[in-house]
Amino acid sequence: MTDQTTRAKNFAALHQKGNPVILYNIWDAGSAKAVQDAGAKALATGSAPVAMAQGYGDGQNIPMDYVLDNARRIIGAVDLPVTLDFEGAYATDAQGISDNVQRALETGVIGFNFEDQIVGTKDLFDIETQATRVAAMRAGCDAAGIPAFVNARTDIFLKAQPDTHDDAMLDDAIARAKAYADAGASGFFAPGLKDEAMIGRLCEATDLSVNIIALPGTPDTATLAKLGVARISYGPVPYRKMVAWLQEQAAAALG
Repeated sequence: MTDQTTRAKNFAALHQKGNPVILYNIWDAGSAKAVQDAGAKALATGSAPVAMAQGYGDGQNIPMDYVLDNARRIIGAVDLPVTLDFEGAYATDAQGISDNVQRALETGVIGFNFEDQIVGTKDLFDIETQATRVAAMRAGCDAAGIPAFVNARTDIFLKAQPDTHDDAMLDDAIARAKAYADAGASGFFAPGLKDEAMIGRLCEATDLSVNIIALPGTPDTATLAKLGVARISYGPVPYRKMVAWLQEQAAAALG
């Protein structure tokens, strides 16, 4: 297997505006091997699937040690680069974020999703505070000597119904993308954003690799590529589909 630094660089190179890398999110070693065998170029955990597969709710309810042990098992089972959905990095202060990032990198992961919501609330960190947190995550990566891909996520759109998304929200997102880029982010994740025009404007406004999640109602892959998206992920969708299938099959078997 290639070393962690090489995997990190290879993963970053997969992010190309107009030719997005597809990340069909996984939750354990078995799902990781299945998606690898399907032809994936890289793998990404989803925080909700990882938690739910272990009987926890999303939102850092699953202990961090469980998350890191799970990541270690995934990486040991596959040959692809693996990026970790690290939610809020299980810390609010800069030192805690940096320390936890370094612990996570010891598992072999080569990237992170890092969100700007205040975990457990409906609120977001203000731009300045979150930029400081992104900088702390980058500092942790630098301290570990790994050029990890920091996918800075904003929950602006996820916390509002799609029909309420407006220019003010988009302007806020663009401002956050700039601040997070200046703080050392590699990508910008806008889950919940589905409007084609807004996605296109976001992609034009930032040099960061824009990540869109393929929730129901989101434009298809070809359209997202034309808009300039560089990364498409699936979040909890694969896990929920798998659970629905399992329940259906179980109900049929149980009569």
